[in-house]
This record gives sequence, structure tokens and C-alpha cells, in this order.
Amino acid sequence: MLGGVDVVCLLVDAAKGIGPGDRFLAELVGKGSVLVLNKCDRAGAQRVAEQLTVASGIDFAEYFPISARTGDGVDALVEYLLDRLPEGPRWYPEGIVSDQSAEFRVAELVREQLLAVARDELPHSIATRVTEWEWPRIRVEITVERESQKPMVIGAKGAVLKEVGTRVRRQLPAGAFLELHVSVDKDWQRNPRSLDRLGY
Repeated sequence: MLGGVDVVCLLVDAAKGIGPGDRFLAELVGKGSVLVLNKCDRAGAQRVAEQLTVASGIDFAEYFPISARTGDGVDALVEYLLDRLPEGPRWYPEGIVSDQSAEFRVAELVREQLLAVARDELPHSIATRVTEWEWPRIRVEITVERESQKPMVIGAKGAVLKEVGTRVRRQLPAGAFLELHVSVDKDWQRNPRSLDRLGY
């Protein structure tokens, strides 16, 4: 069941204490597991001390009283867990932070902000793609399925597009010039050529 797992943490509410179910799980995961006693800020020092005394009778590798709400003890837990984890293989070359192109990430930023700004009014059947990239100029095409959807994307006097552009530019390097263009491709989600053109 736990094959290939590097570290097992048993999370217990300090106020409720270690019960029969926790003991059963501790036996199930075996030696080397870590007890994480959470909500210590609510339980109080005496209750925490009592639970740590109880836990000392169970074969844990280590004990960490923490508070997820205040952050007390969390750094020590994270540091301990990092030390226990073996170094994994390098999946990407050094300096690479994503397997997605910059163009894809900008197009997704535009789509994300469109959905955030227009909210329920905007259909989810919109697609975004970068059609031109000549830094600092970036042109993004926003595709909808119906002519009636264009005004929802553009907004009154272009308010939606303006807000989307402002939000996206904040997340781009300084000096970026973002141009947003809205087009209609009827039923693009059911058209293989359109799906291919839009990168789906």
C-alpha cells in the first residue's frame, strides 16, 4: 500500500488527542512515520505535552507539534521532511521552469483573466492563442463561437478587454505591449480544423 512512499506523516488534532484509530494507523504505516500534532495553538501547552507523552509510547521516528493556522513549528517540519526526501531525477534542463512555451502561458493568462473579469456572463467556449510575438508587441486572438458573444468579451466601450489587458500586463515583463483581438469561429469546438488551428 505504501510502496514507493518516502515519508509518512500521521496528522493528529492536538485538542482531540491520539485515539485508537490513530494507534491503528501508526501500526499500519510502521516504524519511521512522523507524528504531526496540529492545532497546538488551540490545545494549549499542557494538552500538547500530554499528547506527546502518549505519542512517546508509539514507535514514531519524530514528533512535531505545529499550528497550521499560526505557522508555529511548520518550518521545522518542512526542513525535516526535505532532509528525508531523496534527490529525484532532473526532469528539465537547468534554468527551465516550465515545459510550456511563453506564448502558451500568455494566451492562458488572457483566458484566465477574461473568465475572472466577465465571470458568469462569459461562456467557457472561448479560446485564446498568440498570433504574433515580436517583443515587446504581443497579439492575442480571442475566439468565441457566436457573434452574440463578442460584446460579452469586449464589454461596454471595451471595458472588459481593457481590464483584462491591464491585469495580464501586470504579470508580464515591463514594457510589454499587449494587443487583444476578438474573432468568431462558429462551433469551433466541433471543427477539427479549428481545433488544430487553435492548438487543441
